[in-house]
Amino acid sequence: MTHTTTQGTQAAGQTPCAIRHRESIIGTYRTEVAIAVAIALLALAVGSQVPQALSWGNFANVTQAGAPLIIMSLGVLLVVITGGIDLSVGSVFSLTGMVTAQAMAYGYGGVAASMFGLGVGLVFGSINGFLVTIAGLAPFVVTLITFAVAGSLAFIVTNGRSMPIPDPDFWLLNSGSLIPGLPNYILFCLVLLVAIEIFLKKMVAGRWFYAVGSSAAAAYLLGIPVKRTKFFAYVASSLLASFSGLLTISYILNAESTAGSSLMLQAIAAVVIGGASLLGGTGTAVGAVLGALMITVIQNGVNLIGINSFWQGSVTGLAILIAVVIDRFSKSRRGAG
Repeated sequence: MTHTTTQGTQAAGQTPCAIRHRESIIGTYRTEVAIAVAIALLALAVGSQVPQALSWGNFANVTQAGAPLIIMSLGVLLVVITGGIDLSVGSVFSLTGMVTAQAMAYGYGGVAASMFGLGVGLVFGSINGFLVTIAGLAPFVVTLITFAVAGSLAFIVTNGRSMPIPDPDFWLLNSGSLIPGLPNYILFCLVLLVAIEIFLKKMVAGRWFYAVGSSAAAAYLLGIPVKRTKFFAYVASSLLASFSGLLTISYILNAESTAGSSLMLQAIAAVVIGGASLLGGTGTAVGAVLGALMITVIQNGVNLIGINSFWQGSVTGLAILIAVVIDRFSKSRRGAG
């Protein structure tokens, strides 16, 4: 009888090892599973009021509109895990678009102009990293300063005017297909998601991020390069903010000096909703992506239902509050256990 049961279990693919592995995955990504369920319920709730919300076309629109926020959130996640904060990403996003558009106006091609745009992220990420790690300034103060500087430069570069993208092929960066049948904006999100999740969970350098965020002093005593890890986090955050800016101007073929004004708060919100703690030491790439998707679904639902768009911030703030309360409650229960 036991032999028959074992054979049946193995035939169904439910070996004890497989069951333990599945339970381990569910336990590791428990928060992320809950967020995914919440997103599905939100989509169904909106779909019950506006049927076209559940159409494939709307799903494609939500994904394409959310791709820049997803990518920016992945960068912010790296900083938050180390116990820092990056308030400059929205301004870096805007400045990247303006510099790229201006470079094209001066006759540079799409590739060269994009390099100028990514250079914005490299420069501001390096400044943030240097001032936080070498000068020892508080991340909030440093990134608030670079937020203001980059934001003002976004206006100065083009005197506050919007800039059309003259390169007729630049739309391919966002909507083209390096892999047939898979739009680039989805490909970039998937590649970055997998790469960052593997980096954080499987690589030694990735585990340093969690160690630094949990206790920088303890990490230093263990021989972990604390300053180098933090510096890399800020550079990566700004570079991904710049890349998300390139994706956006490729999508709308226009650069606006205020394009990223609200994205900084949304990116931080996505990271928090995704399960990361602003105190550092926790968070996953999967959670950040799902948090960004939830914000995008909320915005899309508000627009489809016809609610005044000014309520978007309030709804997003409520989602953050719920996520923080749940996180605090779950940590209290674990501490009591």
